[in-house]
Amino acid sequence: MVNAGAFGIAILLAYTAGIVTGATGGDDDATAHERSGVVDEAAQRIVHDSARPADRAMLDAAAVNGMLDVLGDQWARYTPASRFAAAQTGAEGRYSGVGVWLRATGGHVEVSSVKPGSPAERAGLRPGDVLVAVAGSAPRGAAAAATALRGTSGSAVVTTVRRAGREHTVRLTRTGLGGDVTTRRDDGGALRVRVEEFGEGVGERVRAAVADRPSGGVLLDLRDNEGGLLDEAVTTASAFLDGGRVAGIQRRGEARGWLTAEPGGDRHVPVVVLVNGGTASAAELVAAALQDRERAVVVGSRTFGKGAIQEERRLSDGSALKLTVGRYLDPSGRSIDGVGVRPDVLVASDKAPAVAERRAVKVLSGLRTTNARALSMRDGSP
Repeated sequence: MVNAGAFGIAILLAYTAGIVTGATGGDDDATAHERSGVVDEAAQRIVHDSARPADRAMLDAAAVNGMLDVLGDQWARYTPASRFAAAQTGAEGRYSGVGVWLRATGGHVEVSSVKPGSPAERAGLRPGDVLVAVAGSAPRGAAAAATALRGTSGSAVVTTVRRAGREHTVRLTRTGLGGDVTTRRDDGGALRVRVEEFGEGVGERVRAAVADRPSGGVLLDLRDNEGGLLDEAVTTASAFLDGGRVAGIQRRGEARGWLTAEPGGDRHVPVVVLVNGGTASAAELVAAALQDRERAVVVGSRTFGKGAIQEERRLSDGSALKLTVGRYLDPSGRSIDGVGVRPDVLVASDKAPAVAERRAVKVLSGLRTTNARALSMRDGSP
């Protein structure tokens, strides 16, 4: 998920008391009012006359979800007011969930990656499992399924998956996930920086972690990082860049805009970025920017391929609507949507995580040696 609020609101859809209104004005307002009148009238008929009881809140949610289905946007979602607060904590880099990353493929929602040590891993979920039901309901897209899997820490959600033609039902207990930046020094002096998700403040924590310019280099671990806030990703990339492009923003009907790195980043410390199939969205942006700017070597398996920008806006009843409003691009202007970032040093996705780590450490060692030779030549030493 990517927060692009700094670029303004491209689309505003208000849904108040069953009335859908546009945000344009003039004759368009009249047309929208006529159309909303039909929606409102139909809802009233259903509430009062249907043999099967249905309250207005249920119909409002169904109407919004129906409109999103028309878009064919797998990342669009509607979050009822009762669940918005819990879902919103993810923007702060803290949320409770089960530890899976999902993608829509072939008309289904499947597990793309499973976080190590998560409830999903303990329950035996695997990449490639197809979600049949979450809390008794068939998933309505990857984003909606992800929202349904999140909830209060300690609460349970029953999930059914299909694997090799057989269905398995598991009870998953949600737990706190995401957001932390953890660091560790290797024996060789390299600094490992693990970023789980780009929540609020993550960029500055990464910059602080590498401020002493570790002589052994930096191994930036973005594996299974689902993304997060766009500005936090830009700040993270800025730690290793001294200005210049980080990403492009392409909105419908608008000229391309560019996000640039803050000045003063370290341009010399060796950097290796670790990625895998669970590296997505804003995390892919960081990997792509550092790779495209020839600032880091990317090691691992091809990333998820989510280059979509979403904006989330509160509606009048406290619910929220998230829409894809554009695409982001790497510094060269290429989109990674549906393609992902191809690592410079490819490690097969079916290999154990330790294999990619060993490869990354070896590459970082080589970069240190190359840097040392370059400095020696610059100083005139033999």
